[in-house]
Parts: sequence; C-alpha cells; structure tokens
Amino acid sequence: MINAVIISEKDNVIVAIEPIKKGDIVEFKDLNGNIKSIKAIDDIKIYHKLALTDIKKGEPVIKYGEHIGFALNDIKTGEHVHDHNIEGRREDLEAIE
Repeated sequence: MINAVIISEKDNVIVAIEPIKKGDIVEFKDLNGNIKSIKAIDDIKIYHKLALTDIKKGEPVIKYGEHIGFALNDIKTGEHVHDHNIEGRREDLEAIE
C-alpha cells in the first residue's frame, strides 16, 4: 500500500501521505513507477519527511530536487527528518545559474 511519495529523482527524503508507525513498511513509487519500500525506524506524522537513504552529518537534505537543509547528525534510512535533525538552509539557486 503506497503511504509515501518522492518528489524528484534527486531527493534523499520521501514524504509520508498518512501517519506511519515505527516498524511499518513504507511504500512509494519511484519516478519510473516501480514500487519501492523501506522500514520506518520512527513514528512519522502525515506530510513529514523520512530519509530514503543514509544521510551523513553535514550532507544536504534534498526535497523537491533542492537542498532544504543540512543534517545535524547522521540520519539513517527510514528515520524521521525534521527540524530536530536538520539545519534549515536552502540552496542558493542564483549562485548556480
């Protein structure tokens, strides 16, 4: 049962589309339509993010294909990603152009 979505192929987080309990299997369709799954290691509120892959301390957290912040500590696959473990700093898109 699909209970999360991915926005961009660059993303390292997915978004819960219903409440998810610790230990639940989280399923989403990748951008090719294939169903993928990971195990939640935390409770996740609806519309909150969880890590699609391990994210090391200091690495960017990517949603919508853009940096939305940087990991304050190592974040494991399936872990809740929110303001308790990321520093919110958006990517400077003007500098890239």
